[in-house]
Amino acid sequence: MSDAPRSHAATSALLTDHYELTMAASYLARSMTATATFDLFVRSLPPERRFLVAVGLADAVDYLAQVRFTDSDLEYLRAGGTFAEQFLDYLADFRFSGEVWAIPEGEVCFPDEPLLRVSAPLIEAQVVETALLNTVAHQSAIASKAARVALAAGEHAFVDFGARRTHGPEAALRGARAAYIAGAASTSNVLAGKAYGIPVSGTMAHSYVMAFADERDALRTFARDFPSKAVLLIDTYDTVEGAHRVVEVARELADEGVRIVGVRLDSGDLGPLAHRVREILDRGGLRQTRIIASGDLDEHRIAALVGDGAPIDSFGVGTQMGVSADAPALGAVYKLVEYDGRPALKLSTGKVTLPGRKQVWREVRDGVLTVDTIGLEHETGIAGRPILAQVMVDGTPVDGRGTLEQARERCTRALKELPPSLRDLEARDVAPPVRTSRELDALVAHMTNEVR
Repeated sequence: MSDAPRSHAATSALLTDHYELTMAASYLARSMTATATFDLFVRSLPPERRFLVAVGLADAVDYLAQVRFTDSDLEYLRAGGTFAEQFLDYLADFRFSGEVWAIPEGEVCFPDEPLLRVSAPLIEAQVVETALLNTVAHQSAIASKAARVALAAGEHAFVDFGARRTHGPEAALRGARAAYIAGAASTSNVLAGKAYGIPVSGTMAHSYVMAFADERDALRTFARDFPSKAVLLIDTYDTVEGAHRVVEVARELADEGVRIVGVRLDSGDLGPLAHRVREILDRGGLRQTRIIASGDLDEHRIAALVGDGAPIDSFGVGTQMGVSADAPALGAVYKLVEYDGRPALKLSTGKVTLPGRKQVWREVRDGVLTVDTIGLEHETGIAGRPILAQVMVDGTPVDGRGTLEQARERCTRALKELPPSLRDLEARDVAPPVRTSRELDALVAHMTNEVR
């Protein structure tokens, strides 16, 4: 279970859309309580995306294990006058009692693949839809953006700086975790550090420098206060002059045992500035002092800096990653695929779904992902390893989610397994390496003929 702070929203069954409850009331009135299976998946990838990184499972499982309608929730629903007492009595004892299969956190995934497969009595499976979509889609979006940053940065570290621009406190917290899974070395979000055990790091703000009458005094004071960890921001007034002042301060404080760990550039043309600053630091004897760059960075700017050989050791990435600025919402959906043992499918234009309880088999050859096959769970003889794992039985979490570090390691491995065409950061038309099994295709064809 996550150690993250819990809000009422994190466990309340009222974190749902109103129509989930009206449907549930109708189901109960008609005694439609047989087992239903829903798939949570993404229909298509956002522009420039070649893959997604599955994240949010830990919070989703925690939610399902704890979801309740409180007395206050029931009074609120009663006051609305929409629901009968019989239904409210049912909600008073509402618990999730089903099973969940999921793509493990940190794993790469593609359109139409079930990130979660939820099987439970119909009302239970229906009511939790909104919360599951909210949890998994947001965190997977941030992790997928962070994975692109990781690909761009290569061997260079990057830090999550996104908290101040994300869409609310919980988004900042969950986003820091998602970014860490996808490769961020640390986060500036102290609460995320406490909650998840993520390394925290930071430098100083321009306001610190501006609070002193002289830039040298600011640099000198901060270095003395953090003699073995000081990272100095040098672009408040003039970046090149700031670098010279760092050398001056370092020489002055050397006898006190003070070590300048790094300098941060937060504005200007970062590539040329980094070269100039590196030259100044090296000439001043600060060859071990690292250069950190920040300032509205994304994977494209980072890739360009790395490609040009800019002497930047690590990157601070904020807004662009924290809100997944170029693709802030995934087209994630949660669709019924089986009810009471009967497969179900949707044939709406552009919104066709795949029926039945499914598994995904991944084939990797010589360390490179070649193809994923979506098939029915009982199928045999499909090449590759199954990637959906069971994470809940009878409403109880089971071993299978793994730890945060395991998710991070899984993501590192998965990114290395991607072929070059999927690692490419530019917008090109590249088909996802996904196919459906013959048996699943036959089921779709049969059901389509029956419906039409």
